[in-house]
Amino acid sequence: MQVCLASTSPARLMLLNQAGIEPLAIAPAVDEEAAIAELEEREGRVLPPDEHVLVLARRKAADVAARVLQVHPGFDGVVIGGDSMFELDGEIYGKPYTPEAATARWQGMRGRTGVLHSGHAVIRVRAETEPVEAHATARASVSFAADVSDDEIAAYVATGEPLLVAGAFTVDSLGGAFIERVEGDPSTVVGMSLSTVRRLVRELGVEWTSLWNRLPS
Repeated sequence: MQVCLASTSPARLMLLNQAGIEPLAIAPAVDEEAAIAELEEREGRVLPPDEHVLVLARRKAADVAARVLQVHPGFDGVVIGGDSMFELDGEIYGKPYTPEAATARWQGMRGRTGVLHSGHAVIRVRAETEPVEAHATARASVSFAADVSDDEIAAYVATGEPLLVAGAFTVDSLGGAFIERVEGDPSTVVGMSLSTVRRLVRELGVEWTSLWNRLPS
């Protein structure tokens, strides 16, 4: 059984590798900001975080599922899409992109607890068969140390790590030392809830263990 990750996220790829899966990877051609803006304008409302990440996860997975057989003829497996965003006191934080934004985020997050929302979509794809999808969201709360100093924040931002991750932090790399507690599936904070993906895969009639292709020697 093959796996295609509808993402070029190093964190999501690492998670699957650690879970015994070496997926194909195809970048989804989805304009995330435009997709959400169009949907919110059409429906006249602001999407809540769980719906926001689920919409994008589904669109990413659908885009790649529509192309995977062209790129990899004979593909028989599942396509996995995901999206994440961080919520703190009702405010949504995506990737900060700039050092100034990341610094401000960390100065505001220390000593507080936020929620990482993660959307997941899994699509069963094989030739001459209609794709079938399962999807769900997951969330995990993250508590940051109150004593993170301005110097530590400056040093962390200077590494570049927090600039391109939702919420401006990681739990599995340099940022992990500044996080005191995670409640929920910890892989959700890394980029994708493995327990949720496993459940969705099984909903599609595929055994999780059939995806293993990278077992330790």
